[in-house]
Amino acid sequence: MRYPRSVKYDYCLYARKSTESDERQALSIDSQVKEMMAIAERDDLNVVAVKRESHSAKDSGTRPVFNEITQDLRDGKYQGLVTWSTDRLSRCGGDLGILIDLIDQKKLAEIRTSNQVFTNTPNDKFLLMILGSQAKLENDNRAINVVRGMKARCEMGVRPCMPPLGYLNDPHHPKGMKRITLDPERAPQIKKMFEMSSKGISGRKILDWAETVGFTTRSGQPLTITVLYRTLKNPYFYGKFEWPRKSGNWYEADHESIVTKELFDKVQKNLGRVPKGRRNTKPFNYSGTLKCGECGSSITAEEKFRDHTDGTKARHVYYMCSKYTKRQCKQKPINEKDLIPQLIKMMDGVNIDKFLLRKEYKYEIDKYRKYSTKLSSKYQKEAKEHIDVRSHMKYVVANGSPEERQRLLKNLGTKVFLKNKYIFLK
Repeated sequence: MRYPRSVKYDYCLYARKSTESDERQALSIDSQVKEMMAIAERDDLNVVAVKRESHSAKDSGTRPVFNEITQDLRDGKYQGLVTWSTDRLSRCGGDLGILIDLIDQKKLAEIRTSNQVFTNTPNDKFLLMILGSQAKLENDNRAINVVRGMKARCEMGVRPCMPPLGYLNDPHHPKGMKRITLDPERAPQIKKMFEMSSKGISGRKILDWAETVGFTTRSGQPLTITVLYRTLKNPYFYGKFEWPRKSGNWYEADHESIVTKELFDKVQKNLGRVPKGRRNTKPFNYSGTLKCGECGSSITAEEKFRDHTDGTKARHVYYMCSKYTKRQCKQKPINEKDLIPQLIKMMDGVNIDKFLLRKEYKYEIDKYRKYSTKLSSKYQKEAKEHIDVRSHMKYVVANGSPEERQRLLKNLGTKVFLKNKYIFLK
């Protein structure tokens, strides 16, 4: 059908495809452009711009390309829109209201779809609002139906998401009816991990065992300590799951359990115990404040003592990667004596006002100036004239208590990384 026009307008062709699965039936972006260009040629439309966008339209003001088009309409770059259907333009009340306002302001003269034309007439605007509201209604109902469907699957004993390691989705059942089956390779290994943990074997030793048997994730990566403990604490493996998370709604799983409830409870009891030697963990100056620049794990510390020939002992503190996320991390430890000069030098590049450190350390600076009165008159004068926030920060790095040093680095509001025995901010 051809739509006659008394005035020739410039048009923008807008093609949108949501990245979400709820619009699988919509034409692809290229197909929309091809179909609408054919209609534009048939109806002799002057298309001056083609805009493509892959973005959901269910929330107003979130589509950058659509926002750009509305601004171009206000600026008069074109006066009409060409799109496959009205739901390509809007699925929410906010964006629909913007289009109606542009029509009322005579900034948008015409909207053309594959089978309709909307102009600045009461009936056309009313129909456009009806179709836009219908698209929003469909979108809202779809969300409700998705939640209802997920709840129904939970009541059937199937958690509506990817099963954890040790389980597989049965590929032979149709979509929506897939069953969960045991992974014949990983399930026995995961059961062994539970048994080892129930005997008090540490997570690190379990990881060593997993490495020897070649246990990997679905992506082929070695097991990490984080994934291991997440697995050992997951009730899914004995047949229960919570959906949604932290909702308090628990369901009985329909799949075969890898471990028994008794074994799972025994593992939880062992995981809740404080390991020997950690009840009175000695604080180190920079523990808990540095990150590994290679794998992102926390930097831990340990002290070592070296005997001298005169019978005395020298204490050395070393900082090294905890290898929490990557057991194969190759970063070497650094002596605290080599770390402190780097931290002091780093203070020269810190933006004091950005991190509000001037206000934070006013009290400490006053205290430091009082301390300077115990020094010689020469140093008293220098302290009164030159001790500022940056100088005090360097003093804390070199001479502060472990708590003061940790507080300083945490107040930077950013992360301090250690890599190849050098530190840097990120």
